[in-house]
Formats: sequence, structure tokens, C-alpha cells
Amino acid sequence: QVQLVESGGGLAQTGGSLRLSCTASGNILNIYSLKWYRQPPGKQRELVATVTPFNGTRNFAEFVKGRFTIASGNAWTTVYLQMSDLKPKDTAVYYCNADLSAKNGDLYERDQYWGQGTQVTVSS
Repeated sequence: QVQLVESGGGLAQTGGSLRLSCTASGNILNIYSLKWYRQPPGKQRELVATVTPFNGTRNFAEFVKGRFTIASGNAWTTVYLQMSDLKPKDTAVYYCNADLSAKNGDLYERDQYWGQGTQVTVSS
């Protein structure tokens, strides 16, 4: 059974940094994309960043460009969101999302999986 586990959230001051991690476990065959979303208080979930392991392509939302980066480890089963120059408006619950194929019984099936979310709070 595939699981995504996030960690690294917490409290930061304006201008500070945090690094979030997302680790995928299970009988994974292929990871097609990894995404970070966030949901600010009282707002809808929004896409923050996407990485395509096949070619390493990274895309970032305009509101984090130049401040957030993505790194990976363990053949992309762990992905890090490095957040710098944090602003109060970055306060949100951050979620990891993976589009991957994994073994389900005798078959490999492709599906999307979500982590449980990790709270990031940036104080002014």
C-alpha cells in the first residue's frame, strides 16, 4: 500500500526558511509527477510546484518563483520543498501529491496519492 508522509513544517519568521519533505513508500514502479499544494486558512488548495522525475523538469507558481526550490533523493521517492524568504502569506497547510504506479495485488495500477499535510506558519 502506497503512503506519502510529509514532514518539516513548523513556525518560521518572515524572511526565514523551512524545508518540507515528502517520502513515498510501498511497492512503487514509477513516479510520473510529484506536486506540492498548499491550502491557506479559509482558502482553496492551490498548486505550488511540480516536478517530473522523468526529465527533472520543475515548475513553480508565480507566487513562489525564486523563493522555493525542489530537490529529490532516493530515486525520487523523497522530494524536498526548500522554502526561503518566507512571507506571512505562505502560511498554509502544505500537501504532497504523487502520480505514480504501484503494485496492487498482481497488477500495477496508476493512481494519485496525497500526504496528510504539514502546517507552515510564517510570523510577521
